[in-house]
Amino acid sequence: MKGGVVSAMPQLDLTRASDLCPNCGMPRDYEHFDESCFADTPTPGREVVLARFELQPQYCGLLENFSQFTNHLGHLGQVETPGLQWIITVNNRPLYPYIKLDHIVNPWGFGGFGVSIRLDENTTVEFVVRNIDYSAPAATEIKRIGGRIVGRFWYNSAYGDATPRDCRFK
Repeated sequence: MKGGVVSAMPQLDLTRASDLCPNCGMPRDYEHFDESCFADTPTPGREVVLARFELQPQYCGLLENFSQFTNHLGHLGQVETPGLQWIITVNNRPLYPYIKLDHIVNPWGFGGFGVSIRLDENTTVEFVVRNIDYSAPAATEIKRIGGRIVGRFWYNSAYGDATPRDCRFK
């Protein structure tokens, strides 16, 4: 037998020492965030924040999913929202490619497509809907909108560990 179990042991110790999960590679102390809200459609020229999450100092994160909702979403094919812009911002800056979406990309309750966007320390992520010029007949009017953001966050010692990693006096 050459190598076998003995050669795998140093890698196992390295994984344990790094505080990362050996299966997924995520920090062992991560937690989830799941923020959502419903609101009336904003008046033209206005915007509404549907979901907001703020990372605390020394914490990093990962935005993993977002969902959109309108009161017409239950009707097949009602995914266009002309005049309404759905925007994800990070620290008040639009996050490409989720800027100026004028339709439902990830419908609420249908699973949707996941994303994997790194959130740096002390980041604020928001899901905003802006009414650029939305007007519709009363029968087809979008009256209620909703948004949801989901992800993970964890403490990052690189931003706040008082003891250097290679210090022998821990």
